[in-house]
Amino acid sequence: MNLLRHVPSLVLLLASPLGSAAEFVVESPDIREGDAIDARHVFNGFGCKGANRSPALAWHNPPAGTRSFAVTMYDPDAAGGKGWWHWVVVNIPVKAAFLDSGASSVAKAFPPGAVQTRNDFGRAGYAGPCPPVGTAHRYEFTVWALKVDSLKLDANAGGALAAFMLRDHVIGQARITANYGR
Repeated sequence: MNLLRHVPSLVLLLASPLGSAAEFVVESPDIREGDAIDARHVFNGFGCKGANRSPALAWHNPPAGTRSFAVTMYDPDAAGGKGWWHWVVVNIPVKAAFLDSGASSVAKAFPPGAVQTRNDFGRAGYAGPCPPVGTAHRYEFTVWALKVDSLKLDANAGGALAAFMLRDHVIGQARITANYGR
């Protein structure tokens, strides 16, 4: 799958003493920087009526030394500013460069070894946006480049524990921030 053909490029070139080098980036045909999140990716429950389908994401130009990836969806505006983990996928092999749309709900859609941990709704997998009525929140879709082959996490691990471990092993991040309100 080559999402580059279907998505406006988010690639930025950084000047360096030796010329130009491409920055680590994430892109998606489903989620665009600063745009509203479509109902296909909104939670279905708690008064929200979406399809709860995880978006397609592709990443390029990871930092040197990357040994695995993780993908997260985080709402920094939820829970009185304490944040809310909507999706955490860890142990994505370094050879992987994308997740298809809806991958969260199809066990065989993830590369071997990848693990979805519990989100803050209390279950493993993707849980789309569902902020309180009358508010709009930001949702950060982040690909983490990690300096380890895997993290010792399973499907029962919570988002806060996963985030702690991710921060301890991160060497680069690429992010798309989108919005949703109802």
